Amino acid sequence: MQLLTTSSLLADLYCANCGQTHTAFSRQTLSVCCQAPLLCSYNLTENNISKADLINRPASLWRYEAFLPVLHPENQVSLGEGFTPLLALKRLAAQHGLNRLTLKDEGLNPTGSFKARGLSLAISKAKENGERACIIPTAGNAGVATAAYCARAGLESVVVMPRHTPDAFKEECLAYNARLILVDGLINDCAAKVQELNQNGDYFDVSTLKEPYRLEGKKTMGYEIAEQLDWQLPDVIMYPTGGGTGLIGIWKAFRELQELGWLSPDQRLPRMVAVQAQECCPIVTTFDGKQPNCKQYVGKPTLANGLAVPRPIGEPLMLSVLSESGGTAIAVSEEEMVDGVRDLCRYEGIFAAPEGGAIWAATQKLVQQGWIQPDEHILLLSTGSGQKYMDNLKGKW
Repeated sequence: MQLLTTSSLLADLYCANCGQTHTAFSRQTLSVCCQAPLLCSYNLTENNISKADLINRPASLWRYEAFLPVLHPENQVSLGEGFTPLLALKRLAAQHGLNRLTLKDEGLNPTGSFKARGLSLAISKAKENGERACIIPTAGNAGVATAAYCARAGLESVVVMPRHTPDAFKEECLAYNARLILVDGLINDCAAKVQELNQNGDYFDVSTLKEPYRLEGKKTMGYEIAEQLDWQLPDVIMYPTGGGTGLIGIWKAFRELQELGWLSPDQRLPRMVAVQAQECCPIVTTFDGKQPNCKQYVGKPTLANGLAVPRPIGEPLMLSVLSESGGTAIAVSEEEMVDGVRDLCRYEGIFAAPEGGAIWAATQKLVQQGWIQPDEHILLLSTGSGQKYMDNLKGKW
């Protein structure tokens, strides 16, 4: 049996706004042409890889290494991330008259969230490119993952976090020997602090979509969903959306799988749903036509720290995914997301973060509205474990 090659099929980078190509073989941040995110492209039609080759690969995101940007395997910085389980939610499905309800539990990743995927790739490329230190603004989980993977790679890490973030995130960053800086405000205020600290460019900035590689780690969720479902995709994917890297990445994965010929020609791609908190819902507000874009949006803190991203740089890409997929955007209240966490705990034994509670609450609303049909296959993307959110959830039961 043909094994996957250990060399990446990476071709170049291209501007998400105008398409201009940029070299993939030196440090890159935003595109020089439009100051927009850079995306990786691959020579997908020039390979001899088949789906069957995956059988002999590790049960981690690195089974897809040919479609990832790390050029030399020795630079892969890994803690065993990826290939998280798909769990059938049979009790909740029966209670709500749903035919097929599935949850992908990203809380089982190293450091307790899906952020492990993106930061594994970003830190791997930082190592490969000879970087000495990384810096990140974070709502919580991304900072923890940055600190852990930098520790694994032997790089310095600087994590800039809102002061109101639950203590569990702060303590874990400190345990990994990160330099932790606390800021009053939300993640956009942290981003401003990162810009101030990194004026001379000493740190590699791994902010959401300000470098090309976190997206590539997140896209492996899409590859896994397809492989774990025997290449038959769900009808709807419910995705908790802050910075939106995973939403964009999963859709990118599906498009790459189409180009590879790994999806049947008649395979319909899922409708993608961006789920946000009512306290901070810039994508919903733009999607609903209540603002031209999120550049002036003002958000508030929410129990789901990862959803408190008021001005995501990836907004145009997210809106494109929603449009192409026939998807939608929806916001839920703080009370609804707590109810969602409680349901997942009590009926399925899954302690999801508030972001996970939000997607279950949003699913129920869309079923009630008739946007989702009960006979459709619904996949919930639960992005993290609830264990770090005990400060936020204390007394909610």
